[in-house]
Amino acid sequence: MASLLVLIPLFAVIVMNLPLKGMRELSFPAALLLIIAQTGLAFMMPPSFWNMAPPSGIGSNFSLNFTVDALGVVMLISIGLVSFAAIISGWRTIGGTDQTQKADFASILLLCIAGMNGIVMVNDLFSLYVFLEIVAVASFVLISFHRDIWALEGAFKYIIMSAVATIMMLASIGLLLMLAGDTSFATVAAALKSSDRNFLMVLAVGLFTVGLFIKGGLVPFHGWLPDAYSTAPSGVSVLLAGIVTKTTGVYTLIRLVTSVFGFTESVMSILLAVGLISIVVGALAALGQKDFKRMLAYSSISQVGYIILGLGAGNAYGVMGAVFHLFNHSIFKSQLFINSAAVEEQTGTRDMDKLGGLGSKMPVTSTTSLIALLSTVGIPPFSGFWSKLIIIIALWQSANYFSALVAVVASVITLAYFLSMQRRVFFGKLRAGLENITEAKLGNLVPAIILALITIAVGVCFPYILEKFILPIKDIIPLVIKN
Repeated sequence: MASLLVLIPLFAVIVMNLPLKGMRELSFPAALLLIIAQTGLAFMMPPSFWNMAPPSGIGSNFSLNFTVDALGVVMLISIGLVSFAAIISGWRTIGGTDQTQKADFASILLLCIAGMNGIVMVNDLFSLYVFLEIVAVASFVLISFHRDIWALEGAFKYIIMSAVATIMMLASIGLLLMLAGDTSFATVAAALKSSDRNFLMVLAVGLFTVGLFIKGGLVPFHGWLPDAYSTAPSGVSVLLAGIVTKTTGVYTLIRLVTSVFGFTESVMSILLAVGLISIVVGALAALGQKDFKRMLAYSSISQVGYIILGLGAGNAYGVMGAVFHLFNHSIFKSQLFINSAAVEEQTGTRDMDKLGGLGSKMPVTSTTSLIALLSTVGIPPFSGFWSKLIIIIALWQSANYFSALVAVVASVITLAYFLSMQRRVFFGKLRAGLENITEAKLGNLVPAIILALITIAVGVCFPYILEKFILPIKDIIPLVIKN
């Protein structure tokens, strides 16, 4: 059953591109229906629903097994929600009235979804690598979709850094295959546990980890991220910032550290250091931005740092907080990128110094932006407060007091640059020349409102969310030090 989450999107892409009359016009509703179905089923059905079929073996030492656990359910819901927001936001603007371009956008989006679903469900390193590359290629095409000079530059930086990560991960897989005799998570984990962490083992783990740091856009490997996020079409920016880098870099890191590499002192030290640096550098860089989308891009780096910091705590609360913040960040950052797209579409600029007073002309966009802002900062009762609180508790329990303090202080910096954004764009007196601006189109309003409602609902219904989706995670990760 789990394999259908990969096979159905791939089959839909084939059908959508058949040379039949009217097939292009059906691409949008078909893609939208599949995205809604995945989100609804992942939310309502337990992992056992997806794991009804026995795994299929391929060869003697390699098996392609698709399984869904509690962590996978959270990711499948996140992929569905962000993909829904991305296709609604991007459909009207990408390609204009050209149905061929719109169908191409839907097809590549489904390929990206199939790749992300595969990443979430596989249990061996080589299959993981294959799906990572599917997502990388699809993302490259989406970033450069409009083929203007800036989009091509952003796509070029993305693919070059992705290629570097690919080389590192392939080298790591080769070393681990040689040392463990297989690439399955369980076999590699057993080999690492039984070994004395010799040089080749340490090198293999280090190479794969750095490759994932690049994929996730973490400092100091973040150079490609602001350009890719800011130059991509609006719907693509939502997809990239909301879920692509979270799945290919951050989720994969959580999965491998907890289920394969293990929480050694060196691993936790590296995660804590990278998390802290990313939080601080991303927040300070966001303070100095005047481009709306670039500020959000640097903010993403900072917020991903919180996820890595939670993982670096090395205990059950840290992992749960990291996964919960990954979900929350997917929601509120997608919402903010939709709002930036709405502002750019209505005003023709992303320069915050040329904006002001739009709250009176775009009240819904302003309100949803404020909700996402408060969640990002960690103000109760919005969803971001709870995930940040869990991460800080995890850091305190693991005696990482300095890291916990930095996490709190960085939230104040986050509040500073987001209040600056809200003031320069939505508050104050309406800037001259913007008198005829109207509220955003439905393509941006609908997903922004839905995501804002999710942010509020998750925060208000936190006990239910914690019990149903977050607490089960600690029981399926064997190498977490449970507290």
